[in-house]
Amino acid sequence: MLDFGFDKLALIGAVALIVIGPEKLPRVARTVGTLLGKAQRYVADVKAEVNRSIELEELQKMKSQFETAARDVEQSVRQEVDSASQALNQTWQDVSADASSFESDASIGVPPPEYRHPKKNWRLKRGATPMWFKQKAGVRRHTQSGAARVARFRPPKR
Repeated sequence: MLDFGFDKLALIGAVALIVIGPEKLPRVARTVGTLLGKAQRYVADVKAEVNRSIELEELQKMKSQFETAARDVEQSVRQEVDSASQALNQTWQDVSADASSFESDASIGVPPPEYRHPKKNWRLKRGATPMWFKQKAGVRRHTQSGAARVARFRPPKR
């Protein structure tokens, strides 16, 4: 902004005191201060907006560079996969042609055996536990009500 020294500010204050008068000078000074603050905030907002637009342009450039690099990588990977699949198909055709000349078609088409779950039954495992071990470990064999359980563990009457 403008560069004012102390001597220039004192001269401006003296002229303002003479021209405006001592009654209106504080109100004018407050108004000038608020207007100056608004102007500084406006200038700061404009600077921030310019910086944001510059950063946005840089980000857009970086985004376009990244997208072109990604497209190049995608095309190269796609070309490699296509060439590998063509080579695999050619090899498979050669092997299947050789195998069909040596073996019958019935042996090639046999499907692998299906998976069967072992069907482990936890009730059966639990039933195989000896009764003496269940009694010692405190495993409940029958359902009891709360009152029956209290009566079972109540000390005997004397």
